[in-house]
Amino acid sequence: MAVTERKPPKTWSLLGDVRRRPSVYEATAAKFAYHFRREPAPFEMDPNAAINQWYLTHREGSSFNVGDWEGFKDPAKLTYSDYVSLQHDRETYLDLLIDHHETSGSVAELDPAWVSTLTTLLVPLRFPLHVLQMNALYVGQMAPSAFIINCAHFQAADEMRRIQRLAYLTKMLANGHGDAIATTSAARDPWQSGAAWQPLREISERMLGVYDWGEAFVLLDLVLKPSLDSVVNDSLASLAVANGDEFLALLLAEFQRESGRSQAWASALVTYALEQDPALADVVRGWVDTWAPLVDAAVAGLSELFATAPVAGDPAAVRDTAAKSREALLAASGL
Repeated sequence: MAVTERKPPKTWSLLGDVRRRPSVYEATAAKFAYHFRREPAPFEMDPNAAINQWYLTHREGSSFNVGDWEGFKDPAKLTYSDYVSLQHDRETYLDLLIDHHETSGSVAELDPAWVSTLTTLLVPLRFPLHVLQMNALYVGQMAPSAFIINCAHFQAADEMRRIQRLAYLTKMLANGHGDAIATTSAARDPWQSGAAWQPLREISERMLGVYDWGEAFVLLDLVLKPSLDSVVNDSLASLAVANGDEFLALLLAEFQRESGRSQAWASALVTYALEQDPALADVVRGWVDTWAPLVDAAVAGLSELFATAPVAGDPAAVRDTAAKSREALLAASGL
C-alpha cells in the first residue's frame, strides 16, 4: 500500500506566506482596519457621504502616514483578553488599598489645610482627564491599523479607571470633611473660572477640535498627556507624601504604571513611522512645536496650586519635571 505524504497545512493567508502559526495578538488585530485606503471610499456607501469624506480627509489625508501601518506592534502586545486579565489584578489591588484606608479612617484624619488643597487641585481633574479619554477614543476611531486602535482604546479605558478612582476618593474626602467637596460646583467652578485652570481648559478644548488623526495623536500622546500625567501622577504624588497622604500617593503610583504603558506604545509608533519615512520627523516636530507652548502654560497654571499646600510644593520643580518627562518621551521616539 502506497504511503501518501501529507502536506503541512497552510498558515493564515491574511498574513501572507509567513510559514508559521500566527500569534493570538496577530490573529485578533491584523488587517482588521479593512477600510483604510479602500477604494473608492472607506465605507460601502456614496463616496461623497459625510463619513467617507471625513475619513478620507482626516485619516488617509493626514500628513502622518506611511505605506504600511500593519508593521507597527504594541510593545506589550496586549489583546483584549490580556488587558482585562491585567486590569482585573490591578483593580483587586486598588480595592484592597481602598478597603484598608477606609477601615483605618486615614482620609478623615487628613489635615484640613491639605484637604483644602486637594479640593482646589484634585477635584476639578475630572474634566481634563475626561478630555484625555475622549481624545484617545477619537484617535482609536480614526487610526489606520487595529494594532494602533487597540492601544488607543486601552489607553482610554485606563483614563476612565483613573477618573473613577479619583471620583471615589473625592467622595471619601466629602464623607470625612464635608459634603460640599463632592458637589458638582466644587469641580466645575474652578474649571470654568479658576485662573489656574484656564490654560489647561483652553488646550483641552482646542484638542477636541483637532480632527487630523496624526495631529490628534501627537498632541495627546506626545505633548499633553505626558505633561499632565507628570503633574498628576508624579508631582502630586510627591506633594501627597510631603503632606502625609499615603493613600493618594499609592493611588497615583498605580496610574503612573498605566502612563508608562501609554508612553511605550506612543514612542514605538513614532519610531516605527520614522523608520518607514524619516521625513515624518519634521511633521511631528511641527505639531509638537505648535502645541507645546499652550501645554507649558497649562502646566504652569496648575503648578501654582502646589504652593498652596501646608507643606508647599515648588511650582518651578513641577514645571521642570513635566518638561523633562515630555522631552524624554520625544527623545525615546527618535525626535
